[in-house]
Amino acid sequence: MTRRLSLEEATGLAARAGRAAGLNEEAALSLARATVSADAHGKSAIGFGHLLDYLKALREGRIDGAAEPLITSPAPAAILCDARGGIAQVGFDRVFDDLSRRARTFGITLFAGKGSYTTGELGYYPRRLAEAGLVALAATSGPALMTVAGARKPVYCTNPLAFAAPVADGPPLLIDQASSATAFVELRRFAERGEPLPAGWAVDADGKPTTDPNAALRGALLAFGGARGANIALMVEVMAAGLTGANWALDAPSFTCGDRSPGAGLTVVAIAPTLFGQDFASRLKLELDRLARSGVHIPGRRAAAAAIELPDALVSEIERAAAP
Repeated sequence: MTRRLSLEEATGLAARAGRAAGLNEEAALSLARATVSADAHGKSAIGFGHLLDYLKALREGRIDGAAEPLITSPAPAAILCDARGGIAQVGFDRVFDDLSRRARTFGITLFAGKGSYTTGELGYYPRRLAEAGLVALAATSGPALMTVAGARKPVYCTNPLAFAAPVADGPPLLIDQASSATAFVELRRFAERGEPLPAGWAVDADGKPTTDPNAALRGALLAFGGARGANIALMVEVMAAGLTGANWALDAPSFTCGDRSPGAGLTVVAIAPTLFGQDFASRLKLELDRLARSGVHIPGRRAAAAAIELPDALVSEIERAAAP
């Protein structure tokens, strides 16, 4: 059974739950909007399902609900945000207009974030910039969850990359994918449903390949494509953790237990395509249409749903968390 919520209803519910768990008003609204956006764009595993992780982390001390981000500008085309143990969405919301303005002024601007809990749906950040007419690339890091050939334990987080670009007369192009064979939240969904994993997704605690999701949760994810996926994970690690000053994956506390922030990193690059020609969005639309006619799948080109469907049990759990 599911329950249908308008985006306004869903935002209100998520914000109430965040406030009840200890977030201040600004942070509760930032997290609520990002949560609803994920579900509205078909990313349910990192929408309301992931909101439960935030609420638990607030109760157990992994998120400081009253954290005041420190925002500085080390260069005209660079913005650095230290979340100080809070959530990444607050700092990004605060600088969004300034980030967009600087990108249009200088052609390119970099946002570097550190010291936060997980960044949630990574595609949320470049999608918003693309909706404002910018081309954007984002990378994020976190606690070690993924191993690679030659390693005996997890060495990287899932280390996703996300890319978005504006398209004329429609929603942006969005590509959002992990360096791992699947996202960590997907392992939990398979475990909850009692379904076996596809081969090649994970290993157990002894480093042996497994299709048992519960064994995988005690073990590690695998990089997609072997060494190529591992190389991308390392690139993301350098961009999101090294460049920002955030925790390396090997040093990051867990996002599911304990009372310390993972200290995750987030790097977002925003580019103004109109500085190189006013017809970028139209040219991209024509090219994507041509590719689609050739049978190419174009990822992420979907407008936000007007309402979202959530499992009754999930809504009830969040309602209980939101109760005064």
